[in-house]
Amino acid sequence: MRVSVIGCGHLGTSHAAAMAELGHEVIGVEIDPDKCATLAGGASWFYEAGLNELLARHVPTGRLRFTTSLAEAAAFADVHFITVGTPLRADGRGYDIDQVLAAVGNLVPLLRRPATILGKSTVTVGTVARLQEIIDRAATVDGVELAWNPEFLREGHAVQDSLYPDRILVGLSSPAALAAVEEVFAPILARGDIEMVVTDPATAEVAKSAANAFLAMKVSFINAMAQVCDRTGADVADVARVMGIDKRIGPGGMRAGIGFGGGCLPKDVAAFTHRLGELGAVDAHGLLTAVQDVNRSRQDAAVTLVENAAGRPLKGLTIGYLGAAFKAGTSDVRDSPALRLADRLAGLGATVVVFDPEALDNARRSNPRLEYREDAAAAVAGADLVVLATEWPAFTHDADLPATAAELVRNRTLVDIRNAVVDGPWLAAGWTIHQLGRPTRKP
Repeated sequence: MRVSVIGCGHLGTSHAAAMAELGHEVIGVEIDPDKCATLAGGASWFYEAGLNELLARHVPTGRLRFTTSLAEAAAFADVHFITVGTPLRADGRGYDIDQVLAAVGNLVPLLRRPATILGKSTVTVGTVARLQEIIDRAATVDGVELAWNPEFLREGHAVQDSLYPDRILVGLSSPAALAAVEEVFAPILARGDIEMVVTDPATAEVAKSAANAFLAMKVSFINAMAQVCDRTGADVADVARVMGIDKRIGPGGMRAGIGFGGGCLPKDVAAFTHRLGELGAVDAHGLLTAVQDVNRSRQDAAVTLVENAAGRPLKGLTIGYLGAAFKAGTSDVRDSPALRLADRLAGLGATVVVFDPEALDNARRSNPRLEYREDAAAAVAGADLVVLATEWPAFTHDADLPATAAELVRNRTLVDIRNAVVDGPWLAAGWTIHQLGRPTRKP
């Protein structure tokens, strides 16, 4: 099929590359000329595992190309994916869907033949109905169909999740839209290992928000249990393991730390919570308000953990800080709890020296008052203690790092705010390990 992907950010670029890998002819629309030029050169402007490989494979062949022209995409494609951003509104009360409305509103008058518009952006319940009104009013040809196809991608795994999703959800209201969806996803459906759930648009909108809200609730629950463990001397890692054995619960997302961040969960939970309040769903609103409160509280808990580990005031302390992205496997620092904590520690008087394998440039732009180094050894050299704020395997599972860092750090004190490190090599190298919700472990 001929496919367009309108909006080439973290979601859209990964989706466009995956569509090309599945055999479609794809055009991506990115209005930022610098980003478009980078993509047209066969490289991504952000880090996502496996993405540059797909761009390098399909851009030179012409199967995947990029443009700033919406008219060019309208003339080319039969299916148009809407993947523009829906950031949280400045007042924190729901999504800003202006980019979605503009994308559809500008695309529809340009269409000269039947086409299907598939929305992937996360939106407030009721948005699809508003978009249908735009189509009904602005379409100049018959057969312009609308369906909603929410994404369930994990940053750091977006390419893999696009090619091998665990489900495909589509909300639609016409047989023609269903036929287009089945054709565009045919290479995935032919494998026979996933389910495509077909429902109405409102259900698709709610299901996406509900899924992210539940993930956020699971993270917040285990972080609440970490608080309990801190007060009782219990070990939250063992608590999570016991809970995770229950197949109804499962271990995924059950690692205590400094909470969820990134471009999806914080805004999705905030927007969904606000909408639930508008709908009068009092119990659900209260539950998700508590989820957000727990998530925010982990920053205070992490500051206290660092202070206790240091055994002295933070003012004048030098901290080697590993990790700036909101999670490993990405260069994304949007709403990053790691970077937010680094800023708080610096605000309390510590010198915070940061390294991240992929997010260093973005972190510098986001928070220039922190110090940055180009490798881990330089970041921890001369530090009073080390804060591990990432799950990158290079830090959590590298048996050589503890011994190397021990020669560079004044005190062999590791504060693992992700509860991610394999502690054996660190303990063997003489480090004391402090984690949220777990007893301090000494060599």
